[in-house]
Amino acid sequence: MARYTGPRVRISRRFGVPIFGPTKYLERRNYGPGVHGPKSRRKHTEYGLGLIEKQKLRYYYGLLERQFRNVYEQALRRRGVTGEQMLQILETRLDNVVYHLGFGLTRPAARQLVAHGHVKVNGRKVDVPSFALKVNDVIEVKDKTVSRQLASKNLESSTSRTVPDWLSLSKDSFKGVVMRVPSRDDINPIANEQAVVEFYSR
Repeated sequence: MARYTGPRVRISRRFGVPIFGPTKYLERRNYGPGVHGPKSRRKHTEYGLGLIEKQKLRYYYGLLERQFRNVYEQALRRRGVTGEQMLQILETRLDNVVYHLGFGLTRPAARQLVAHGHVKVNGRKVDVPSFALKVNDVIEVKDKTVSRQLASKNLESSTSRTVPDWLSLSKDSFKGVVMRVPSRDDINPIANEQAVVEFYSR
């Protein structure tokens, strides 16, 4: 399972946003990493700005470059605004939905939960984090002691997060349903998706 395993705080400090969730280090050191971080005043070209937005979005959803490029190309083939289509593909990935439902504390944790076979979709075990969900798909945690204990612990810890309107959650039965495709207003991304589209369309 390919994934980013490098230092996360450095990435968040580089872009100045908490990509991997809230961190006290970003509050203490609100400048780039490295010895030149505090005094760096570099101007970015248009290409550089597009690259920054692409990297922010890629790290946020936990994808490697080839995987992210595939998402863009898939969005390009769909009807509608390419940037919005790209965000919808990313949001409806199984690992991301498991995170939104609260079964995983973070996206990497949700990805691991899926990869280790703790999650079922429409009654069948799915261990592919990138599995594309559709409207009316039912996501549930396997009826196994270990799986339910993990999900229960994470649900208790993620009460401060609200489940998006396009999903419904039944905590008692450890089930969630994709009610509709998320709109651009539902997503509120960490980066400018239009700049990402322009970056790739060069």
